[in-house]
Amino acid sequence: MIDIVGKRFWYLIISLILITPGVVSLIIPPGWSTFDSGLRPGIDFTSGTVLSVRFAERTTDSSISAVMAENGHSSVLIQRINDRDYLIRTKVLSQDLVDGISEREKLEAALSEKISPVLSVDVDTVSPIIAKETIRNTMLALGVASLFILAYIWYAFRKAPNAHRFGFSAILALVHDLIIVLGIFSILGRTLNIEVNSMFIIGLLTVVGYSVNDTIVVFDRIRENTAKYPNAQLASNINLSICESIGRSINTSFTTIVVILAMLLIGGSSIRELLIVVAIGVGVGTYSSIFVASQFLIFWDNRRRRRTT
Repeated sequence: MIDIVGKRFWYLIISLILITPGVVSLIIPPGWSTFDSGLRPGIDFTSGTVLSVRFAERTTDSSISAVMAENGHSSVLIQRINDRDYLIRTKVLSQDLVDGISEREKLEAALSEKISPVLSVDVDTVSPIIAKETIRNTMLALGVASLFILAYIWYAFRKAPNAHRFGFSAILALVHDLIIVLGIFSILGRTLNIEVNSMFIIGLLTVVGYSVNDTIVVFDRIRENTAKYPNAQLASNINLSICESIGRSINTSFTTIVVILAMLLIGGSSIRELLIVVAIGVGVGTYSSIFVASQFLIFWDNRRRRRTT
């Protein structure tokens, strides 16, 4: 049997290596590097207008960007759906009429004149108030989810000794996963201009559920082996439990990631952020449920033993 528990300090070093670059990227303020700021917020968090434009002919991102810059919109994000369909994200467009036309109509006319006739335009605007509410609701959802997870695990493992430790260990592993996901997205925001939007939030909540589910599977096996071998040391029971459940966790995660990668290849850009978050979260969640979450139980138990001796 593999001695996984005996190498727990190595796993924590690996976690530190995974966390550090992302945390550095998160705390570096804008202007301190050659890249833009990390965790690049999308329209859902900063307010703005998204134009879903369909052109009659094929065009390019650079052509659209040039026309937008000529009309006072130099800070614009362009996402290509296909050769003729594009998402154009910019600041909130004014509703005031200038010479009888709105700012949206002016942009539509410019795009039609200098690029290709515009067949259709769908407009989606998020106000600053809604953006602030989105941020608040996101933090609230994560906080409430964490509290319910803690309460559920505490109750589900109430017959196990020190049941509260299982709950807090699962939350610590969850925090570990979220920090890594946020850090990676911060780096992607700096290098590839990937935005944090509503799909990202849905992905985070999905990661929360997946990570905790995988951790509970391992914890449940620990509970069974603790009752089965009451005289064995906790570290031995935990190592046995991990070895018994590691195959299931890896196989489930591998098949999930294969499906996500397939969706990334054939799916549209509208759910790209969601798929990236879930793919990263599945990998990190599998790692933490096997090599991180249970180790907190051992550290906690060793600390108790030192206090009693």
